[in-house]
Amino acid sequence: MILFAGDNNSGAHPRILEAVAKANHGRFSSYGEDPWTEEAEALLRAHFGETARPGLVFLGTAANILCLRTMLRPHQAVLCAETAHINTDECGSAESLLGCKLLTTPSSDGKIDLAACARLLDNRASEHHAYPKVMSITQSTECGTLYSLDELREISAFCRKHDLRLHMDGSRLCNAAAALGVSLKALSADVGVDALSFGGTKNGLLYGEAVIFFNESIGHEFKHARKQLMQLGSKMRFLSAQFVEFLKDGLWLENAQKANRAAKRLAEGISGLEHVNFVQPTQVNALFVRMPDNALAALAENFYFYVIDPYDQAGFPPGRPMIRLMTSFDSTDEEVDALIAAVRALGKKS
Repeated sequence: MILFAGDNNSGAHPRILEAVAKANHGRFSSYGEDPWTEEAEALLRAHFGETARPGLVFLGTAANILCLRTMLRPHQAVLCAETAHINTDECGSAESLLGCKLLTTPSSDGKIDLAACARLLDNRASEHHAYPKVMSITQSTECGTLYSLDELREISAFCRKHDLRLHMDGSRLCNAAAALGVSLKALSADVGVDALSFGGTKNGLLYGEAVIFFNESIGHEFKHARKQLMQLGSKMRFLSAQFVEFLKDGLWLENAQKANRAAKRLAEGISGLEHVNFVQPTQVNALFVRMPDNALAALAENFYFYVIDPYDQAGFPPGRPMIRLMTSFDSTDEEVDALIAAVRALGKKS
């Protein structure tokens, strides 16, 4: 069974495991008072700008929650696309742990709708409604699409105009930067992001994400919140050593480029087939396609992928079941070509 269900299916990059093993020699101070954490934070500032204030956590959901917690009070709300991970795949963590409300906008491609956001702001003056204070966007989106730099600047300007803080869920920010050919800073600090969840797990780390604050008025009590939400590792050096190896000489970019190239190879290999319909353009390492039910059943005999229920396809046009095919940094040409051959063979049988 060859897995194309998600980039979380992959293991850690060998260099990451070696870095963790090296950090295992000797005894060092706990809770981030170690040379690896100091270097990791310096490298994060080097990539995101000297004004960036980073902190490391274990999980992506925790990174999102900690970002939002620094920007919200319980009576306030988050504006996000209906496809947002914080809305669909984090088990109500924002509502449960922060007591805030998520206000969603319809989305045809995973991107937030600013016109819909503007309408949601009309209720701000009423004490009977949650007060929108934060906008959260995802780069790349849950639909595999990308915000351009111009789109990000437009969103940031909207937030400044309406006194909203801007959070970016960047669990796949490396893939986005690789696809757009820009720096990590260009996609965050330079376009006015206030707080960023920066992903590593999906791009070759054993585990680990970073929370990065760019707005001087927020994030000052992050370390206390991180401890309270059980994200402060006592042996922090094992988390930090991964980020050092990830960031020091471009492994983050190399991994993202490999994943994106594999997706492009797959997309080119199955495009133009009558029994394959692309739902979204392939811009990073995710393909969303529709095929006849019998084709999906046959494909599932040798390949594992996610089938998205046709009645739960927020952000996608309605229709027959859809699948997500996702590549990773360790997806091989042989695996991709095997999937291409299998999809093409199904067309000949139908």
